[in-house]
Amino acid sequence: MNAGSISLDEHCLKILSALQHDGRQTVQQISEAVGLSPTPCWKRIKDMEAAGVIRGYTALVDPEQVGLHVSAVAEVNLDRHSEAMVQRFEEAVAASPQIIRCVSATGPADYILNVTVPDMKHYERFLHEVLFSLPGVTHVRSSIVLREIKSETALPLSHLLDAKAGLAGTRRT
Repeated sequence: MNAGSISLDEHCLKILSALQHDGRQTVQQISEAVGLSPTPCWKRIKDMEAAGVIRGYTALVDPEQVGLHVSAVAEVNLDRHSEAMVQRFEEAVAASPQIIRCVSATGPADYILNVTVPDMKHYERFLHEVLFSLPGVTHVRSSIVLREIKSETALPLSHLLDAKAGLAGTRRT
């Protein structure tokens, strides 16, 4: 099943919400929470994995607990936007473990990077040894994160539930 052919019904959306809340739940626990028996619940999970709706499972690690005390947001501009230059830059970003997120963006920066390192000395070394040496980089603007206010990994799915409810309501008339 590919991503284009999967239909996310209300049970699938409830399963996704349950897994986003706690990915270590058993199929039995999820099935009880969403009102399905275990076999159809397991099948829906496997279908969503095969379709790429569920991309994987992971543990959320507290950066402070593993000695990563500095988070920075780096806005990066490239000098040229040729396909080859962009590809080389993106490959280099993917190979850097300190860069935990990178997005191509509109606005004043070509790319916005989230960088996590142990301390400011490591961030300075990262800038000089990694970021400034990436292909095509002409400008880097850094902001150091003082305090994290919100960090969610769960995607909001209520719009899909609202859409399903709206469709159900229109069918009755």
